[in-house]
Amino acid sequence: MFNSLLNWRTVLAVIAIAIVTGTVFYSNHLAKKIAAEEKIKIEQWVEASKELANPNSTGSALNLTIKILTENSRDIPMITVTEKDSILDHRNLDSAEIIRNRLYLVDKLNEFKKLNQPIVWQNPFDSLQTNKVFYGESFLLKQVRYYPIVQLFIVALFILITLIAITTRNKSTQNQVWAGMAKETAHQMGTPLTSLQGWVEMLRETPGMEKIVPEMSKDVDRLKLVSDRFGKIGSTPQLELNDIIVQVENMVSYIKRRSPNSVSFSINSYGETEVKAMINGPLFDWVIENLLKNGLDAMEGKGAIQVNIKNETTQVTVDVIDSGKGISKQNISKVFKPGFTTKKRGWGLGLTLCKRIIEQYHNGELFVKQSEPGKGTTFRIVLRK
Repeated sequence: MFNSLLNWRTVLAVIAIAIVTGTVFYSNHLAKKIAAEEKIKIEQWVEASKELANPNSTGSALNLTIKILTENSRDIPMITVTEKDSILDHRNLDSAEIIRNRLYLVDKLNEFKKLNQPIVWQNPFDSLQTNKVFYGESFLLKQVRYYPIVQLFIVALFILITLIAITTRNKSTQNQVWAGMAKETAHQMGTPLTSLQGWVEMLRETPGMEKIVPEMSKDVDRLKLVSDRFGKIGSTPQLELNDIIVQVENMVSYIKRRSPNSVSFSINSYGETEVKAMINGPLFDWVIENLLKNGLDAMEGKGAIQVNIKNETTQVTVDVIDSGKGISKQNISKVFKPGFTTKKRGWGLGLTLCKRIIEQYHNGELFVKQSEPGKGTTFRIVLRK
């Protein structure tokens, strides 16, 4: 499913890049064509202005001149200045802003100077008088220039919405698979557990089974606990106010009895005798058990595991620290993904389940706080108060 999402992201990214790149090139091409045409229009306007100033212009030539002046100055903003940049005339600028802001024309003139080279107008009747026409960009040209940016925003928004929809759908499907698997597992275990409980009670009455039956009963109770855990994952678990220190001590004691003597366990509660938080006891125990077992596997039979429980103002943190082989940097982001495991045997679901239990059911956090190859790993649980 993750690979499928990754492929979708890649395809969408390639499509978006292709669309935007093509649009940018085409828009630039159009912008250059429009800019060239606007320059020609300004040049024609300047020539027409010269002709209009010529007293010998009459008849059709004068009509053509007036038509050019009218049509060519309709959309393009322009300012006519003297050699010393004294403003003589302006067209297609905001008249209200000109009245309101005395520096508006000066600012526009400086803006036009940066955009285009001026069209020089040599007065045919006065060789000493040279005027210059500075011009800006028409509204159409601005639209063409900014169109790729608008399209880029639209494409980015489209990709974002699509990714959110895909991610939401995948998470919903994943949640249904997890819940269905958990419910089915609990259901399948129910029948043989009931039968095993009956056999244990029958064996209690059999002579010579006094030492065997208590151990079998413990194993049956353990299976019941596992079934109960899966049943709670398949439904919304009830959270209760429990003492985190007691919960951790019970699980450390359980794991310690099943660990080599060369592995030491310790709990540090920073002087606190009671640290309470809203948890589901069986599911929280499952998380601690999985983290302790992971630490044992990482140490390969020798080392130390320490659990730090810290009661803070707004949260409770539980750090499970082992002195094992650690996790490489490239694998830290993968440890909670379904199917990822470095063991020869295993489904790679333990840490995934732990993360779901803490974050989905307890509204907390579970992450790798620190890890260094050869020095160990620290997993941190954060429970909000």
